[in-house]
Amino acid sequence: MLKAIRILLLCACAAGTIPATAAHAQGPEDLPPYKMLRSLQAIQDAIVLGDHSAAEMQRFMLAAIDKRLRESDHTVFDDPRNVDAAFLYAMSGGNPETLSYLANHDIGGNFDTRLVDALSHYLAGKGGLMVENLAKAIPEYRNSRIGPYLYLVLGNATAQQSPAKSLQYYDWARLTAPGTNIEEAALRRSISLATRGAMSEKGFAYSLSYARRFLTSPYASQFADVFVELAVVNYSEKTETKIQEILGFMDKPRQREVYLRIARRAAIGGMQELATLASTRAQDLSGVADAGPKALASLYSGLVGIPSKGILEAVKDISAIPEAELSPRDRALRQAATVIAEEVLRAPQPESLTQASVSNVKSEIKTEKSGADTGSGDSPFATPASEVALKAAQPNAMPQAASSGQAPADPVLDAFLSTGRSKLDEIDSLLKGEDQQ
Repeated sequence: MLKAIRILLLCACAAGTIPATAAHAQGPEDLPPYKMLRSLQAIQDAIVLGDHSAAEMQRFMLAAIDKRLRESDHTVFDDPRNVDAAFLYAMSGGNPETLSYLANHDIGGNFDTRLVDALSHYLAGKGGLMVENLAKAIPEYRNSRIGPYLYLVLGNATAQQSPAKSLQYYDWARLTAPGTNIEEAALRRSISLATRGAMSEKGFAYSLSYARRFLTSPYASQFADVFVELAVVNYSEKTETKIQEILGFMDKPRQREVYLRIARRAAIGGMQELATLASTRAQDLSGVADAGPKALASLYSGLVGIPSKGILEAVKDISAIPEAELSPRDRALRQAATVIAEEVLRAPQPESLTQASVSNVKSEIKTEKSGADTGSGDSPFATPASEVALKAAQPNAMPQAASSGQAPADPVLDAFLSTGRSKLDEIDSLLKGEDQQ
């Protein structure tokens, strides 16, 4: 604990909050909340810029700030900076009940009840109920210390109902807080919204900005996922140059990972040309010792050959890939492709034209971190070492529903199976028609 306190004081000194000569004489319990909050912000910004070792310190800081806020005399909040600190703490992964506690004990009218009510609804998972009130109040805070955070919150709350408006809020948040965890979160979420809203130009522009700044963020793997979706959905000769420009900011392992994810997504979507191209480039970026990535590239390029004339050769190629080189999801994907191929090649039986079903594929899929579905095992994109410790580094995320404890389904695998079954249904219809003639 003493070591953590020293680190806290050093952070405060580095942020210019207290003179270095006085640091040894001032403990966390003596610091004004706004100075402690500056240290938390510095830690969170360091995390998204690549210093993942700061995660444990972040957790300590959140607990220390919570204690300081609750134990502070009400006169402390006569200073507007400390009021802002309470709002920032709530929007930075802190205990939301602390903000309600402070507002309920506010006898000086220092807390804006509009913001307290809006954030209470938002942090309780009821963001839709606070949009109108917060949108009316936010112009007053546009250039304040809490402005970027409020715009990020408003962007999150309006993302489902109004993606275009949400992008405007994200733009303001990142432009007023450059180089921070606010910009990182706003950029990453903007890419997702732009992809969903068919705004490819904006999507590629946001992706370029992210690749230039935050590839070492613990959430860069989420960026890779949404960028792959953007690239696949909008792939053409015109977008190829933009994709190459963005990948140019990545080292070879990261480029290879992106190409593997593109190849997988394209193979399952039946985009033969793109799957082959991405697989080839992933292989070109693999060294002699990169057996896993090479195996995956072979798998994805082989998958697109299943519905072609070379179905026998394709099945032979993907069956030859060592089991150990594939993740559970990719093993299930290969098994699904093999089952579909066998059903296509199987001679029809008059008494029963049975179909392949999901039950033919043994489920080995377990909960995996983002990026693990490529089977690379160790994604070169940063992933959180501790989800609990780094939770607050992703500010203002909408509260998630409790997990059911079951492993999530693989949507792309389900789509692949569905496509295969529909093709088999068409074949059966033709065969039945021939039998009736």
